[in-house]
Amino acid sequence: MSVLFFKRFLQRPFQIASIIPSSKALVERVASKMDFSQPRVIAEYGPGEGVHSREIARRMSPDSHLLLFELDAAFSRALERQFAGDARMHVIHGDAASLPYELKRRGIACCDYILSGIPFSILKIDKKRALLRKTHDALAPGGSFIIYQVTNELKQHATLFEHAESEYFLQNIPPMFITVFQRAPSLHGRGRRAAQPRKVSGLVRVGADRSA
Repeated sequence: MSVLFFKRFLQRPFQIASIIPSSKALVERVASKMDFSQPRVIAEYGPGEGVHSREIARRMSPDSHLLLFELDAAFSRALERQFAGDARMHVIHGDAASLPYELKRRGIACCDYILSGIPFSILKIDKKRALLRKTHDALAPGGSFIIYQVTNELKQHATLFEHAESEYFLQNIPPMFITVFQRAPSLHGRGRRAAQPRKVSGLVRVGADRSA
C-alpha cells in the first residue's frame, strides 16, 4: 500500500471505502471478466491509485481506450503522472456521472465494459439510480458493468440490466463481491463492439482532463 493511499483513506474514509488497495488476486479476477481479444472502450469509476487500471492497460490492445473517473484530486494527479504518454489512457478528474458527456466529446458511441469500485452503498438512492441509468445507457448492447464491493446490495437496485452474476471473492482484505451486470444484447444478434473515437477537432485527448 502506498503512503498516498493511506493518507487519502484517513482524510476521506467513506469515499475511499477500503484502507488497502485491491489484492493482486482480486485485480486479476476482475480483469478476467473482460475479453481483450479485440480493441475495447472501457471506463473505470474510482480507480484510486490505479491497481486495476494498470492491469487493464497491460491487457488491452494499442487501439483500445480506458477512461478513468477519479474525484479525489491527489489520486487524479498521481494517475496523470503514472499514465503520462499513454494515448489510450484518459484521466478525468470528475464525477462518474459525467461519463455520457466524456464519451460524446470524444466521439465515442458507447463502452464495452464499465468497471467500478466506488462504494455504491453510501450513495443516496436517487444518485445511485441515476448513475446506474447512465451506466446502463453508456454500454454497448451485450456490454458489461463490473463491480467489486464489500456488500452486494447494488444487485437489488440494478434492475435495468438483463442479467447479473455474482461471486464472493475471499482472496482480498476485506473479501469482495464481484458482480457482472450485462446489458441486453442487440436484437440483431451483433456482438459487443464500441465505436472508436473520431480523431478530429481535438476530441481524443491524451492524459488528464478536467470535467466542466
